[in-house]
Amino acid sequence: SKDQSRLRCLRNSPKTMSSETEKNVKSVHHSSVDADAFPFLLKQYYMRLFPYNKYFKWLSYGGVDKKEFQNREFSFTLKDDVYVRYQSFQDLAELKAAIQKRCPYKIDIGAVFTAKPKDHKKIKASEFSPVAKELVFDIDMTDYDEIRTCCSGAAICHKCWGFMTAAVKVLDTALREDFGFQHLLWVYSGRRGIHCWVCDKRARNLSQEARGAVAEYLQLVRGGDQAARKVNLSMPLYPAAERAVNVLSPYFDSVVLSDRSQDLLAHADQQKTMLAVVGDEKLQTELERSWTEESSTTTEKWSDLCQSLKDASKKNKQLSSRKYEIMLQYTYPRLDINVSKGLNHLLKSPFVVHPKTGRVCVPIDPANVDDFDPLAVPTIDQLCAEIDEYEADKAGGDKDDNDDTEEAAEGQPSPKRKVRDCAKTSLQTYMSIFQDFLTGLEEENAELRQDAQDSTMDW
Repeated sequence: SKDQSRLRCLRNSPKTMSSETEKNVKSVHHSSVDADAFPFLLKQYYMRLFPYNKYFKWLSYGGVDKKEFQNREFSFTLKDDVYVRYQSFQDLAELKAAIQKRCPYKIDIGAVFTAKPKDHKKIKASEFSPVAKELVFDIDMTDYDEIRTCCSGAAICHKCWGFMTAAVKVLDTALREDFGFQHLLWVYSGRRGIHCWVCDKRARNLSQEARGAVAEYLQLVRGGDQAARKVNLSMPLYPAAERAVNVLSPYFDSVVLSDRSQDLLAHADQQKTMLAVVGDEKLQTELERSWTEESSTTTEKWSDLCQSLKDASKKNKQLSSRKYEIMLQYTYPRLDINVSKGLNHLLKSPFVVHPKTGRVCVPIDPANVDDFDPLAVPTIDQLCAEIDEYEADKAGGDKDDNDDTEEAAEGQPSPKRKVRDCAKTSLQTYMSIFQDFLTGLEEENAELRQDAQDSTMDW
């Protein structure tokens, strides 16, 4: 097609980052997609790769209550930062048509309202309010800037990504074990953060007060830039804090202490910052002097600090928990709890493309989060190139099939099985993670459908 020919020219132009250049980029603060190419690439992405069927299956929750989807708010951010709120759609076809027509640079998902959001101007304000939404968590790498030694701002690299890995590990465990939630969708934001969507029916129906209670329970790191000590515990540690220490201890070693990552105590300013958490002037002075006079590694300095705290805590019991407070302050997730509390807050949708990096907002398997590499997440131009390469190798292959074609053909006799466009690309790995999530969610949806049927039976 004309657009596809235009795409090939753009991908081969000097403006697009070469594969060799991309290998030398250590972080995702650079865009790998030319601004001129992006609208054309985005159009192809929405035509051929966006998983409309799976997306609709997720947000309709088994179709038990059609209002779950029809009264859901979406917002579109269009080219030149044109922001359009209160979008809602009758069904899958209407959603798909709107996305393909407008090609939003960003899609945000909001709450389920008492009425269709697109009709909000026709409804009295008192009759239009949010009634349900996934319990969500937003973890942003910029909140770790005070303890990062490798990057700052929007930049990330392998050295600091361990903070995000640790956050997923400990939050996923707490949400499942302490609250019994089962259906958690973890998503890479496409640039510098991670989102969690808790999709259990119980979570979606939580009141704003209940959401606040969950968020406050999970927020261990508190206080602004002026607070030296941001975690406050007492001995013995309560069970959730003890579990967090156990989960995060390996990450404290590999991310905070390791000379292959932050190597935090190799930096004089970071030494002072950590010692300020101790809150004992005499101990701080002694350690600061010994660290200045002696040449030692970050791990050795940490061992010195732990031993000093152990000795000092014999006289000052308040120092007995300080080691664990420091470990949690440096590895526990820094949550924006206002995102979790608010029913009215919108959050970036999975599977949109970040316009700055070109990377897709892909699902993450929490069981294998240690293996997730944000720098390996496919970019939109990479995906389009992978389709071109596949079809060049498999001449005569169907170029128009997509996620919808596969599901429409399911169970139907066919002389030749079509290969979905997604399966021609590296996006397939992440789509499988999403499908596994949907399979688990379907078990709860099936139970809800059965309950709904039982309640309507006339005995």
